[in-house]
Amino acid sequence: MERREAAQERVGELTERAASVQTRIDEATARRDAAAAELEAEVATATKERAVVAGSVPADLLALYDKLRAQQGGVGAARLYQRRCEGCRLELNITEVNEVKAAAPDTVLRCENCRRILVRTADSGV
Repeated sequence: MERREAAQERVGELTERAASVQTRIDEATARRDAAAAELEAEVATATKERAVVAGSVPADLLALYDKLRAQQGGVGAARLYQRRCEGCRLELNITEVNEVKAAAPDTVLRCENCRRILVRTADSGV
């Protein structure tokens, strides 16, 4: 009889624990689903924004960017920051820096190391 009561107590404890675990699982599932919905909304917004921007980019440049993006793990263009390509993180040599300086502002430049399109900014260092 004593063993039966102990076993019933243990079953009760385990049932409570199972309910607690199930509650935590349900809460985690709800958080996951909310995060997934948030990500889907962000993807939809980014896709719309990309379509707007892509409409103003010449077709040949967009094709080059998409090709590089596929080859380079999702990053087809990189910022030139303080004479360093932020795609491959390598600093341009002096010859490359001089070429960047001499290039017209609308010229498409590419990194000699990773071949990504270089995006010049005020912080480019050239």
